Amino acid sequence: MHFPVSGVEISPAIPLVVAFTVSFFTSMGGVSGAFLLLPFQVSILHFTSPSVSPTNLVYNIIGIPGGVYRYMREGRMAWPLAWVIISGTLPGVFIGAILRIKYLPDPRHFKFFVGCVLLYIGGRLLYELSPRVSAKKAKGAELEERFRKRVGEKQSGEISRPGRKIRSVEFSPTRYTFEFYGEIFSFNALALFAVTFAVGIISGTYGIGGGSIIAPFLIAIFGLPVYAIAGAALLSTFLTSIVGVSFYTLIAPFYAYTGLAIAPDWKLGALFGIGGLMGMYCGARVQKYFPARAIKLILGVVIMFLSVKYISIIF
Repeated sequence: MHFPVSGVEISPAIPLVVAFTVSFFTSMGGVSGAFLLLPFQVSILHFTSPSVSPTNLVYNIIGIPGGVYRYMREGRMAWPLAWVIISGTLPGVFIGAILRIKYLPDPRHFKFFVGCVLLYIGGRLLYELSPRVSAKKAKGAELEERFRKRVGEKQSGEISRPGRKIRSVEFSPTRYTFEFYGEIFSFNALALFAVTFAVGIISGTYGIGGGSIIAPFLIAIFGLPVYAIAGAALLSTFLTSIVGVSFYTLIAPFYAYTGLAIAPDWKLGALFGIGGLMGMYCGARVQKYFPARAIKLILGVVIMFLSVKYISIIF
């Protein structure tokens, strides 16, 4: 099958299978998987024009709703957390899109920058699994055990029924506190807004949605449980992607003189998105049965691998 916008010639089954496999595992950590699909498009499909960024975001738009729905249904959507992330990422997306088209048509230098960011986050995430942070790990293990025990209750599972598993305790411009299965978690909302604004710029430029950076940051830096933040991270990535695709499409005519493909390849993005939709729904459904440590480990290793790939491309 030929995709005229990207110039890719490939069987439609390949994007479906690749997207399903990637999203199944990454969605369990609150990540859509777009950060892995973009290197696949660039390195395997040789789709390197700026159009690859919004095409990657199309995948998010189609693929994410299944996972978001599942987290909402299980009462694991921290709404104030989601709104803080969204309010920061959305303005950054507009800046990022302009940077991608006007100043970074060659993605190599920006890949190096993203690689450095992911190297730090992935390294920090893996560090959190080491014995040197045993106190935090003990608290997280206790919460994980409590969560998994509730999953197994009554076989029908209280956790499988709709309800509020995340309860907001305090929400202000400077502080958000919530309760998750008897544990209280709190962080500075203003600090998170500043971080997500920078993430939004990266998201708009590279087309990764932001979840691949935000989710590990919430886990490693803010000390939030992976079970509680996955839904908010996916929802923010979904809305950011809608804005990003719309903006790229609207400004494409203004940069027609460059000869670069800027608008998304909707057909290719849709195929990735359909595979992602199925993968994310399945991943969100089984996430509660996977140990949080395993989810963090897989996410950290994948991010480290991707960061090395991005950094090495500059040499």
